[in-house]
Amino acid sequence: MATEIDPALLQILACPEDKGSVLYVAGECIYNPRLHKAYPIRDGIPVMLMNEARQVSDVEHERLMGVAVDPRV
Repeated sequence: MATEIDPALLQILACPEDKGSVLYVAGECIYNPRLHKAYPIRDGIPVMLMNEARQVSDVEHERLMGVAVDPRV
């Protein structure tokens, strides 16, 4: 079972690289669709470090956009 992240935390998260808003993919990652970068979630804690991000392919981008949630909405 995926650990839930505090909704208040999700609302204030921003990408460390471009400082823009990010999307939440439950149980998987925090995603920046502008840069196609996914930040891991470890033990329920988003790891928002540039050197921890992974580059996402166009195919995975489409998948993530289908399941991601904008925490600010």
